[in-house]
Amino acid sequence: MPPAAAPIAIETSALTKRYGDTLAVDAMDLSIAAGQFFGLLGPNGAGKTSAIHMLSTLIKPTSGTARVAGCDVAVDPLQIRARIGVVFQELALDRTLSVAENLRFAGLLNGMSRAEIKRRGEELLEIFGLGSKRDAPVATLSGGMRRALDIVRGLIHAPDILFLDEPTSGLDLPGRRAIWRYIAQLRAAHGITVFLTTHYLEEASDCDQVAFLALGRIKLRGDPRALVEQLGRHVLEIETDTPAVLAERLNARLGEALVEGDMVQFLCNQPLAELSALQVELAESVRAVRWRRPNLNDVFMWVNRPVGDLRRAA
Repeated sequence: MPPAAAPIAIETSALTKRYGDTLAVDAMDLSIAAGQFFGLLGPNGAGKTSAIHMLSTLIKPTSGTARVAGCDVAVDPLQIRARIGVVFQELALDRTLSVAENLRFAGLLNGMSRAEIKRRGEELLEIFGLGSKRDAPVATLSGGMRRALDIVRGLIHAPDILFLDEPTSGLDLPGRRAIWRYIAQLRAAHGITVFLTTHYLEEASDCDQVAFLALGRIKLRGDPRALVEQLGRHVLEIETDTPAVLAERLNARLGEALVEGDMVQFLCNQPLAELSALQVELAESVRAVRWRRPNLNDVFMWVNRPVGDLRRAA
């Protein structure tokens, strides 16, 4: 017999949020399996935070439905809150308290016993590299340590689903990488469902599924590795003083161009020999020609353009 499908952790149907005349989330349809690492990607103002706030029952949808951990957000918000952890963009820590005191406060708010808080807290502090900081005041921690502690706080009650809203915003690159090492260890140890929002697209490369959000609407979704592969073999980048002219000149040969400032980009499946010949051909009329493998940032840049056979959300 084939293995049973994983239960659904998060499911939405035409989920919509309006603020007056502003449409923040537009008819969002999602189905996220339990244990999945899901990324909702898009620029600031795309509607990511509004989506996460609806799913975590902090704001009510204008229309549509959503079920989280098997419960309807409009009917069972208290049951949902008991089964989720939420890490917001702004830290939810009391800097006047120690690490352990912050966790004790969060645990008591979730109805945990002191023994449960101590056991769970020590386990998570070790995973997140904070085992030696248990009695340290939060004010003495680095920014990366505070963010790690904030995630531990959101996990103290052993939720089934963890919502991370721009969790590494403001951190330097080493701090961001450390946070994602900890999250990977957490998922390996506990199999928790993780719902991430971010505009740092490289952070989503390890997601099981991603969805690209623009102006509140999902434009594209799928396995991030598959989405990158569907773009093409190479991204051809050409620097020129006349980008519009060059884009029109090469359109018939290379397809539609993406123009940003003095940079013209094409998605190419041509072998490197052909690209090398093109480089020689253009040598006297452009400043630079280079090609590289595509990445998730390229998917983001091309998401609103009719490229190839990329699978688009209905």
